[in-house]
Amino acid sequence: MLLCFAASKCAVSPTGDRLYIISYGQDKLLTLARDGTLLAIYTDPALRGPYGLHVTPAGQVLVCGYWSGTVLQVGWEGESKLANLATEEDGLRWPESVCYSSTTSSIIVGQWRDNILVFRVE
Repeated sequence: MLLCFAASKCAVSPTGDRLYIISYGQDKLLTLARDGTLLAIYTDPALRGPYGLHVTPAGQVLVCGYWSGTVLQVGWEGESKLANLATEEDGLRWPESVCYSSTTSSIIVGQWRDNILVFRVE
């Protein structure tokens, strides 16, 4: 199968066996094996304009949708959404980056125009 995909950002699983790639223009999250084999393609209306991507030390995949104003947690296999972690109702506007801090147990979201939101998680 030939796959035409313009990658925007990528992240590697803690074990190094999976590569996660987002495409801003194609609204997709790809999961690849270490050898480049395509394992999964994830799409979701809640993930329009995927812009930020982070894999936590525990292997949790976090991705933010710029146009949808969301931060999602996707399963490590890259096939399903586990949770909507934050939305526009939480104050998200054009999220561009996401990161999990195990020190503070929080998700840090960088937004357009230097606006940062911090969400405590349990």
